Amino acid sequence: MYTIIIPLLYDDIVRRMESKTARLTVLIDPEKKKAFEALCAAQDQTPSQVVRQMIRDYLQQYEVDYATRPTLGAPRSVAKERG
Repeated sequence: MYTIIIPLLYDDIVRRMESKTARLTVLIDPEKKKAFEALCAAQDQTPSQVVRQMIRDYLQQYEVDYATRPTLGAPRSVAKERG
């Protein structure tokens, strides 16, 4: 019998923690939306995945805590390194 160990990626951990969702509506220029969607598709990500990551990064940059924030193994903010 073999045991296969599959390490969880940081994104997998965050995705599991963020199981409840709320809707955020953003109004943007149609051409920017089209370009953003094309870039996301080229990177094999959905626009929602990218926006959620940008929000997490923004909150982390300003050291804002929130209920579903992972505490173990989470990357540290680079805001202080930039000075």
